Amino acid sequence: MKLYADLPARRTGQLVADALMLAWVLVWARIGVAVHDTTMQLAEPGRRLESAGSGFKERLESAGDDVDDLPILDDRVADPFRDAAGAGTSIEDAGHNLVDAVERLATTLGWVTALTPVLIVGTFWLAARLRFVRRATAAQSLVDHVDDLDLFALRAMANQPLQRLSRISPDPAGAWRRGDADVIHELALLELADCGLRPPPGAGHRGPGHSGPDGSGSRT
Repeated sequence: MKLYADLPARRTGQLVADALMLAWVLVWARIGVAVHDTTMQLAEPGRRLESAGSGFKERLESAGDDVDDLPILDDRVADPFRDAAGAGTSIEDAGHNLVDAVERLATTLGWVTALTPVLIVGTFWLAARLRFVRRATAAQSLVDHVDDLDLFALRAMANQPLQRLSRISPDPAGAWRRGDADVIHELALLELADCGLRPPPGAGHRGPGHSGPDGSGSRT
């Protein structure tokens, strides 16, 4: 699998893009955490309500216990205190539910804030990286010999902009059919550069005796 280009400039660009993508993820992760922490400040009233309800309940239960042992009265005085303690439980539960709701909101907002920009940019980054890896890996498996340059020269005539082809030869197709080694070499370099690959060893400019696609030697 070909992850990075052979050409130094393009490989550097890919490494920079990968580093920027990593930095993008880290920045938005920190922003997501900040959004979560800021939203959690909304839970403070719920915590105070929960604490107040708990304290109210404990004080009434304690008061009920204090009068529980009074002679003659038995539980007739203690029971009202214990019944009133139930209101403290309701207050405590309300505060707890508010804190839970704020925690769920904070978690959701934090993840949405962090993931949305990461997924948008990451989708384009990953698509570009996968496209390069597939193309470069396939091309690498086909360019292991100098004679493979003919194939890449043919692909260059199909894929490259016409103005780039015209700078190499006024008749690139005719030169390819004649087996013009210089033109084939330059055309192949265009396509290989798009794939991020160097030409195979020994793929210098070949002499006029090189056999072309039709088996004839190149003409001078």
